[in-house]
Amino acid sequence: MASNPKASAEFVIRRMLGRVRTATLVKVLAVSNAGGVEPVGTMDVQPLVNQTDGEGNVTPLPVLYGLPYMRIQGGTNAVILDPQIGDIGVAVFADRDLSAVIATKAQGVPGSLRRHSLSDGLYLGGMLNGTPQQYVQFTTSGITVLSPQTVTIQAPNVKVQGNLEVTGTTQLDQAVTANSTITASGEVKGNGIALSTHKHSGVSTGGGTSGPPTA
Repeated sequence: MASNPKASAEFVIRRMLGRVRTATLVKVLAVSNAGGVEPVGTMDVQPLVNQTDGEGNVTPLPVLYGLPYMRIQGGTNAVILDPQIGDIGVAVFADRDLSAVIATKAQGVPGSLRRHSLSDGLYLGGMLNGTPQQYVQFTTSGITVLSPQTVTIQAPNVKVQGNLEVTGTTQLDQAVTANSTITASGEVKGNGIALSTHKHSGVSTGGGTSGPPTA
């Protein structure tokens, strides 16, 4: 039986397209950064979709080393949220060798003639991961910041515009200045002396002035 030219061409095209890498799900095995204030790092990942041949034999893809990952950053402003071991995310693969540009961080020629290779992967972020325990949540009712640990804000000045409600204990280690009335439904103490129940020393009748308050 004579071969079918169309079928033969389609077979060759499918074989060639099978070598083209576009995107796949990967699992994070190692990360160079762990939330520190430093430049964006790299990571090692394991592709999760295995290879199969025409006979049904399954072969895992190799570990991909040193993939750059994405950070939300503009200039020197950033949200530092490095991937963690065990995360599942999507990796995409460039159509040319990125190694020279990654090394120099400047425009240049491809590092080799390879194309659509697993070696030129970029990690874009998490997918299919579990319930977060620490987060910033945006909903129609507002914004929630939740952390099981300390939340630290560092700035020369911090301005809050609007009403501020604090439901926990508040400790102030520096002087406090109020430009309006301070109202307390509970007791107010200064240097250990209660405002509403303290007594004064040195009290005398007439037009004299009492002494300082006592505890």
